[in-house]
Amino acid sequence: MERKNRNTKNYGNKSKMKVRKSPFELGCVSNLVILRFTDFGAYLGRDEYDEESVLLPKKNVTSEMQVGDRVNAFIYRDSSDRVIATTDIPKISINRLSVLTVKEVSSIGAFLDWGLEKDLLLPYREMEGRVEEGDEILVRLYRDKSDRLAASMKGLWKYLSTNSPYRKGDVVNGRVYELGHNFGTFVAVDDKYNGMIPRHEKLTPLAIGDKVTVRVTDVKEDGKLDLSMREDAYKEIQNDGDVIMDLLDSYAGVLPFTEKATPEVILRETGMSKAAFKRAIGHLYKERKISLTDGKIKRV
Repeated sequence: MERKNRNTKNYGNKSKMKVRKSPFELGCVSNLVILRFTDFGAYLGRDEYDEESVLLPKKNVTSEMQVGDRVNAFIYRDSSDRVIATTDIPKISINRLSVLTVKEVSSIGAFLDWGLEKDLLLPYREMEGRVEEGDEILVRLYRDKSDRLAASMKGLWKYLSTNSPYRKGDVVNGRVYELGHNFGTFVAVDDKYNGMIPRHEKLTPLAIGDKVTVRVTDVKEDGKLDLSMREDAYKEIQNDGDVIMDLLDSYAGVLPFTEKATPEVILRETGMSKAAFKRAIGHLYKERKISLTDGKIKRV
């Protein structure tokens, strides 16, 4: 569905238009000086001698402003691709992360509410998975090759901090931002710290944007957090034991492998890490529910 206001409907024809690179830093808040006033706003420059200027629209001009005053203004492009300034500071700035709400999904991407009159475009090529109206998603702001501002869900790990206050054992909240199946599920803790749930965990299906409560299992030397959706080991043993007993039933009471099997085999067959599997097997053996003979696990 196409947007029905001037705010966004022109996006589709702009890919072939040449856009003059702005002398001002788009996507950032700049401290600029008022050079002069006009009937439709005020022109701002980097200093009083600046030959380049950017328009601050009349709606952002107050009666207290005077020539020579400095104002903090965010620089972006309006619906006609003109570089303009605003004293309305959006929820995100260049190369920073923020959680934004999807206002609408159209034929060219999703439009996000970032606090300005003109919505922010998230192109399809910059999406991770699918997004829908009303979704809250973690994105970064970047300038594309045409010097326009846009949102991206890709490469967020580069902008996540590795200087979290958390330690092993802490319970934290996060948001799934990438599903890296070869490594695990990547989570932005507090929407700003880099963490990962390793792939060997048996997870309920997760999607991009899902909020999770997880436990810190390790803090790497580089500051990244290892996370787990499982409880402490002693709390999980009983649950894992039940899984193994059910699996034994499906194998007619005999598993064709033991805790000495490779981690890949154990993960494939049980959905557990090798360490969790060994703990559960030990627990079941002590309870005399299984026997370990001839390289097999048998139900007693």
